[in-house]
Amino acid sequence: MANIDKFRNKIICGDSIDEMKKMPAESIDLVVTSPPYNLKNSSGNGMKDGRGGKWANASLINGYSHYNDNMPHDEYAEWQRNCLNEMLRLIKEDGAIFYNHKWRVQRGLIQDRQDIVKDFPVRQIIIWRRKGGINFNPGYFLPTYEVIYLIAKPKFRLAKKANAHGDVWEFKQEMKNNHPAPFPVQLIDRIITSTNAEIILDPFMGSGTTAITALGNKRDFIGIDLSPDYCKMAKERIKKNKIVSELDAFKAQQTLF
Repeated sequence: MANIDKFRNKIICGDSIDEMKKMPAESIDLVVTSPPYNLKNSSGNGMKDGRGGKWANASLINGYSHYNDNMPHDEYAEWQRNCLNEMLRLIKEDGAIFYNHKWRVQRGLIQDRQDIVKDFPVRQIIIWRRKGGINFNPGYFLPTYEVIYLIAKPKFRLAKKANAHGDVWEFKQEMKNNHPAPFPVQLIDRIITSTNAEIILDPFMGSGTTAITALGNKRDFIGIDLSPDYCKMAKERIKKNKIVSELDAFKAQQTLF
């Protein structure tokens, strides 16, 4: 089994489960991730008939790059449970997983992801309240939030004073990003700075927001994504962000003279 240092601060293009299996147990401090939501399998969110909600002019209406996001639900739930099992194997005894997902109504009934997270040590549910959105279904109110399952091992504790945050977080969705479903930087920053984690894994890295935020807080990251397009996007964003950070540091230094 390879030493975890081999994976530090790298974007790995490959299958999330396969790549996680290459990493040693209890070598990761924190996992922050949001998997594909199986949107194309939805019974009524406007994706199949071309409406697409706010994504009408974005790539999500045609699916993710290199992934069709349309599994039979039972297969999807089993896949996600397998992913979580690997994440749980990787985190240390004081580690945690922040697993972002979305509840939705399927054929008139709530789909609350219990078939995925049951039997995992869910310590808390955090509500990420988003603004805006379009509801095509008159059978229920406009959904305005997603959920973050805090799945924690026994010794996990928050960083000093982080427990002052409530469990409902309001952050705008990230709109200036070419990935179809990006994390807001502020959301990931809240999670990372609320922990003492040194190595942070995102097995569905997408455009690289977790990596950028980890580096910005002087932490290390490991990113995995199936799509070569998104891996390239993440690497470019990390490089650009590093250049901007170095320029900001240089400018700050000049003001001292």
